[in-house]
Amino acid sequence: MENQEEKKPSNKKFVFILIALILVGGGYGGYKYIHSQSHETTDDAQVDKNMNPIIPKVGGYIAQVYVKDNDIVKKGDTLFTIDTQDYLIKVKEAEAALLGAEGSFEVSKADVNATSANVAISDATVRSNIGSIDVAQIRAEQAQNDFNRYSNLYNNHSITKQQYEQALTTKLEAEKQVEILKQQRNASNSQRQAVLSKTNVASKQTAVAQANIERAKAAVDAAKLNLSYTVVTASVDGQISNVKIRPGQMVNPGAALFYIVDNHETWVVANFKETQMNDIRIGQKVAVTVDAYPNIEFEGEVNSFSPATGSKFSLLPPDNATGNFVKTVQRLPVKILLTKANTADHIALLRPGMNADVDVHLK
Repeated sequence: MENQEEKKPSNKKFVFILIALILVGGGYGGYKYIHSQSHETTDDAQVDKNMNPIIPKVGGYIAQVYVKDNDIVKKGDTLFTIDTQDYLIKVKEAEAALLGAEGSFEVSKADVNATSANVAISDATVRSNIGSIDVAQIRAEQAQNDFNRYSNLYNNHSITKQQYEQALTTKLEAEKQVEILKQQRNASNSQRQAVLSKTNVASKQTAVAQANIERAKAAVDAAKLNLSYTVVTASVDGQISNVKIRPGQMVNPGAALFYIVDNHETWVVANFKETQMNDIRIGQKVAVTVDAYPNIEFEGEVNSFSPATGSKFSLLPPDNATGNFVKTVQRLPVKILLTKANTADHIALLRPGMNADVDVHLK
């Protein structure tokens, strides 16, 4: 009897514990159900920031490195320099080519001026020939008229044969003079055309020389620009990642050497199941906790949705039209931007890649 009486309190205690567990479990389940009606949560989320790659625009051997792992830098700070010797030589070569092009231009201008002077001389000669021809033709006409009169007089035996022959000679000389002057005019015209042609060639050569100057100037600018690229600076304020370059190391243009993590903007990428997306909208408030700092709650808001599910951006995206089809729930990346309500000190604690829990307030 005594043993049975001792067991009764023990059984009652077990019942009370069981009832309490049921109540707690039911209460927690009720809370989760009520919470789920106005919230969507996921633990598939990570902190992210802009990671700006440091990519040299020119190649060469590194001369000096001014930063080390995890340094804080400001925009414009020098990160490292590339040996400038080759690029200084290229600048000098380009400047020498520019001087040569400018010299050729001056020579071409002198040729144009000389040919222009020759054109003026040829024009004067042509005009002079035209005036001489006019005078010669007048004299030839006068000699012809005199010869006609002397011919009539000679036929009438009014003058001697010597006078007749003298008039004839004067007429022939005048006609010959006209012919000579016309030949000289034609020669002057031909010479003038040749000078004009040479002037056109000289003008074109001057234009080519001017184009060569512009090309040489562009080459100088390009050489100086490449020289400026030997000093690699920070493009943004932020923190340096691992710096694995050393002086004397050869770097190639276009190769990412390390990164600067930009601290100006921080966000969280949460991968929600497609079945959770029905009520999520842009602008909704979000509570974010990070595994590294579970006691700090960050405030954010839904900023944008990915244009496709995460699997579509994978190296080998699934193709449900081939093989056996097994339906799996897909996840859609959602960008959650941390708002300015968070303190700068708290934001500074976050690092890209940290795991986070996300709670979207639907209502």
